[in-house]
Amino acid sequence: MTEAAKRRQMAETVAILEGIYPEAVCALEHGGEPWRLMVMARLSAQCTDARVNEVCRELFARFPTLDSLADAPLEGIADIVRPCGLWQTKARNIKDECRIVRDDFGGKVPDDMDSLLSLPGVGRKIANLLLGDIYGKPAIVADTHCIRICGRLGMYPTELKDAHKVEKIMVKLIEPEKQSDFCHRIVQFGRDVCSARAPRCGECPLAHLCAFAKGSVKQKKEKNT
Repeated sequence: MTEAAKRRQMAETVAILEGIYPEAVCALEHGGEPWRLMVMARLSAQCTDARVNEVCRELFARFPTLDSLADAPLEGIADIVRPCGLWQTKARNIKDECRIVRDDFGGKVPDDMDSLLSLPGVGRKIANLLLGDIYGKPAIVADTHCIRICGRLGMYPTELKDAHKVEKIMVKLIEPEKQSDFCHRIVQFGRDVCSARAPRCGECPLAHLCAFAKGSVKQKKEKNT
């Protein structure tokens, strides 16, 4: 498939997902606070969004400001975030990133990739989430749902799991103003329909566009002949 054909296919995919999910909502309940989204995104590594939301209700009740979290005792943060896993590293990253944002960036979460990547625990996935959600900039959040589904759609080989490579491919295929919202919608779609283990290809609204779904149908037909 040519790049132009892939762009057309992704434009149709984006439009279909917009119809299914009119509201592109971040699953992390940060209340519009950039520093809270930064903290929650760090906690979300290898942890469900639902668990992060639950844990952060307690975390933000105890430490309601950037300053208070930056000055919080490490043990106090760690005790609260323990259910999110990797709690020692995450607690240290959270405290350090809040301190750096306060001391080096005037209390404002940076709005450029290089500065965001300088923060402890912030990789391209978190940086793109912040750039898209907080600052409205073009950004592809190449999480597991995005990587899996866009691969199944035929945008690249399904064996490709490198998030940065996927990001570089997808930024060329989705209109800049659509990228951030697309990433939220594809997460919800991955949970509702295109799961990792049991994709519901038979009732998928993207099946007519999807190389994976077409392959599944073909296999079933061959098996039944």
